[in-house]
Amino acid sequence: MTREADRPVVSLQHAVKKFGSFTAMSDGCIELYPHRIHALAGENGAGKSTLVKVLAGIHQPNSGEFLVEGQPVRFKTPVESKAAGISVIYQEPTLFPDLTVAENIYVGRQPRGRFGLIDHAAMRRDAQELFDRLEVPIDPSQLADGLSIADQQIIEIAKAISLDAKVLIMDEPTAALSGHEVDRLFSVARALRDKGASLMFISHRMEEIFDLCDDVTIMRDGAYVSTRDLKETTKAQLVRDMVGRDVDQLFPKLDAQIGDPVLTVEGLTRYGAFEDVSFEVRSGEILGLAGLVGAGRSEVVRTIMGIDKADGGTVTAFGKPLKLGDTVGAIRAGLAFVPEDRRKQGLVMDLSVARNTALTLRSKLARCGLINSRTERAVAQEWSTNLEVKTASQDTPVSALSGGNQQKVVLAKWLATDPTILIVDEPTRGIDVGTKAEVHRLISTLATRGVAVIMISSELPEILGMADRVLVMCEGRITGEFTREEATADAIMTAATDHEKAAS
Repeated sequence: MTREADRPVVSLQHAVKKFGSFTAMSDGCIELYPHRIHALAGENGAGKSTLVKVLAGIHQPNSGEFLVEGQPVRFKTPVESKAAGISVIYQEPTLFPDLTVAENIYVGRQPRGRFGLIDHAAMRRDAQELFDRLEVPIDPSQLADGLSIADQQIIEIAKAISLDAKVLIMDEPTAALSGHEVDRLFSVARALRDKGASLMFISHRMEEIFDLCDDVTIMRDGAYVSTRDLKETTKAQLVRDMVGRDVDQLFPKLDAQIGDPVLTVEGLTRYGAFEDVSFEVRSGEILGLAGLVGAGRSEVVRTIMGIDKADGGTVTAFGKPLKLGDTVGAIRAGLAFVPEDRRKQGLVMDLSVARNTALTLRSKLARCGLINSRTERAVAQEWSTNLEVKTASQDTPVSALSGGNQQKVVLAKWLATDPTILIVDEPTRGIDVGTKAEVHRLISTLATRGVAVIMISSELPEILGMADRVLVMCEGRITGEFTREEATADAIMTAATDHEKAAS
């Protein structure tokens, strides 16, 4: 892509990054221009994270051309990258919780007054000026501890501005944000663009890319594919570039024989989270659980699994009551649970792919209290192959995998238990469009085999595309129930905001 009026602030051409014999990026290319928001898209494992880490000075490329404002650079550390005007805003900011907002912005470079003492008043004043420029109401004097992810990201942006950043890279910043918080973040991003900044935005959400960005660069299998002007691009073209094929069916819903109820929940209550929740799930049925963030959906399924304590109600699986608060008993009864937060709840990040995959099978694999590592890797290999987990080895730490491949490992871990009732909480959050289709196909295939599925999703198209029946929650109560034919976006959103019914 050429621009007559401007030269790129950052240009990376034909960059290669290898880790031993493994090539993480074979042809990384991107150009970032002033007054533009540039999206970086691709499937998980496409090389996006590696490219960002090269720009941020975390990784040094083995070859390629890297220019900042026309001058060749080779960053050895993130400090050098920041000094050159490149700042990265990550999905989960790393602020110091015991410091104030202003102190976090200026940590290590606090303004000094008389006798070399830190000038706290000047620091708060400067921080306030930054927030005024961003038009966000954040108090520089409050502690960072307890701030929302959205506010923490705004603080990171303010820090970048204070460093005179020329390029702002936002790495999946919306993954943990509500709709209102996303709108506010986008307003800040557009304001920075209009003032001349160059921004790079990484997201798996097509709607966000088209809503916010001006251009998009696509990577696939570690290599550059294309750069497109989004005003002249369709979603279908973008998907084709990302996955190398047309994804005709993002929601490949297969016909399944829906049988008798296998899980019955009656009057389930956990004070402060939800109250009097009752429903049933049938074999072969995909039950969608919809609602806004904070409606109590995750809390309900965690209580069903025995992870959280119930204050009342009953859960019955295959006609036999489950002991509430007994997670092991729930697993033995045929339940499996893929949690929303794969990094904190679904995986042990320091363990290998094989070890994570086999965690739920340790009692079955053990002989005289010992586990044969060869057997463990064989089981893991089988499920890694089935789910197409991209990893150099089964011994690779799961922390080294992309987000989509980490999610596949979580799924593999639970599918290895051969469950009859599968609970999946936001199964495709942070996953690229191609992998989403694969996960949807897997869930649908399991339903055809008689598995009962409870699927929590905040994405209405996913609920509408996959669910045989939809339950909607609002403020800890079920406020709507719809068949597949009855379910519409308007109907679900109306029930999700039915505060009167939720309060009754």
